[in-house]
Amino acid sequence: LSEKAQADIDDKKRKPSKEIRVDAMRDAVEFCQRTSARGRGKAVLVYPAEQMNAITANALLKTLEEPPGDARFVLASEASHLLLPTIRSRCLAHTMTWPAVPEAAQWLQSQGMSEADAAAALQAAGGRPGDALRMAGDAGRAAAWAQLPRQLAKGDVAALAAFGPVDAVEALQKICHDLMALAGGASPRYFSPADLPGKPLSMMLLADWSRELVQAARTADHPFNAGLMMEALASRARSVLTSGKSARAAR
Repeated sequence: LSEKAQADIDDKKRKPSKEIRVDAMRDAVEFCQRTSARGRGKAVLVYPAEQMNAITANALLKTLEEPPGDARFVLASEASHLLLPTIRSRCLAHTMTWPAVPEAAQWLQSQGMSEADAAAALQAAGGRPGDALRMAGDAGRAAAWAQLPRQLAKGDVAALAAFGPVDAVEALQKICHDLMALAGGASPRYFSPADLPGKPLSMMLLADWSRELVQAARTADHPFNAGLMMEALASRARSVLTSGKSARAAR
């Protein structure tokens, strides 16, 4: 970014783009084409690579196929299937895995977390130690995590008080994910089974809720009224989480 653009973001006068823009990619390509003063190779990290729009990806294609000199591009992505096929075909793929839970828990404890807090934070972060450490830094959110499904099932809007609009939608998506996993006979990832309502929950209902949350995520950065948005999210969550009780009562 230019100094002015970065200063505007730092001063919160503008929000950073959710996409990797073509101007940024052209600057990276131009950087690779310049002669190195020290005669060394150059490396450009593109992350998250799936955030390149089609124009940006096409601007990279030729350089990616024939990097100038000793230049190398590293495209890091958590959703490589979203990359254009023409981009993927020009790359050497290397799959990286998350560390095992005991290893991640040990690392979190080395960062000053207790054993219990490390286990809870890892569960909430889906096994990602970096996300777990960031969540642990927000004491309110970490403490509220395990109780979140139960509180939402009671219609408690205050359950989302520790979350901003974006994080609230993400938390609900995690609940929805785990409920769909249970409905399909798999194990939950972000919550323990005891934290979630019992079966049965309709997979069709959960799929509808998942689509609604995806739609909500698109405008969560700039809701017209954050309070009303939170109320609507909590109300919808309650209707889904209590649908199993209604089904049992009907039978």
